[in-house]
Amino acid sequence: MDKFLYYLVTLLESAMSVVGIRAAYEEPRYAVVERLDRGVEIRAYDARVAVETDARGQQDGEAFGRLFRYITGANGGEARIAMTAPVESGGRLIAMTVPVEQGAAGTMRFYLPRTVAEAGAPEPTEAGVRLVRIPPERLAVLRFSGSATPEARDAQSRRLAEVLERAGRRPEGPPFFMGYDPPFSIPFLRRNEVAVRLPFAKT
Repeated sequence: MDKFLYYLVTLLESAMSVVGIRAAYEEPRYAVVERLDRGVEIRAYDARVAVETDARGQQDGEAFGRLFRYITGANGGEARIAMTAPVESGGRLIAMTVPVEQGAAGTMRFYLPRTVAEAGAPEPTEAGVRLVRIPPERLAVLRFSGSATPEARDAQSRRLAEVLERAGRRPEGPPFFMGYDPPFSIPFLRRNEVAVRLPFAKT
């Protein structure tokens, strides 16, 4: 797939996500193992691979730019990794998954698809970008729509914490945000999630 078609496909897929259509995105594999009050899910995630960089917050365009450059060729294989549908480049079929994770510890992550992880993801060539391998884990997740402002994220994180406290669950770390749509998506169609990691023994 040539560069023009690559960017055209990416643009069209992004346009679809504006109205809540994200069927072309691959998501990390998980199973819902328990449902708590107020829509909180306990999920068991398989091991996965992400590319990450340090970030100053959810609006850090520089961090997003570094990750975007990785999937558009700033990697050891010079492979173009589509935000949505797979594209072939250099003999490899690669795609990127959702969500984009933004952690309270100051990181931003793009998850990579299983086929890329199994074949060996290309190493980043830009400083400050790194591959991370995440083992199987349990997350408590609360989904919400609307604009993902810092205030909205804080309110949903408090709601998640209240539910977990009533259920006797103790998180292993601070809450983080998972976004499935670009910031220009229609707010009421957006899929946003706040989550915390849980010890396996507690679920």
